[in-house]
Amino acid sequence: MDASAILAANAALQHLLARVPQEYVGTCDYSAKAMEVVIGQEAGLYFVRINRRADRCGVKFPEGAIGFDWFELYAVSPEGRVLARYPFSP
Repeated sequence: MDASAILAANAALQHLLARVPQEYVGTCDYSAKAMEVVIGQEAGLYFVRINRRADRCGVKFPEGAIGFDWFELYAVSPEGRVLARYPFSP
């Protein structure tokens, strides 16, 4: 992974963590540990998808549960500037 990709991933993650509701700040399931970052590049931009993985914090979901698929998608410049955000929550 090149340095610009790492910079883009970090910028998106910091953007997400800055928006965590105050009542969840400091909890594991809304921390960097619980976030899975997937990054791709197209047309000179980085697209960063951040999946919330509360299971990394020991949270167990009922089998077949819906509504726990949560992610945000960011378009980020190679310099690490967040250009757009697309939130998704079912």
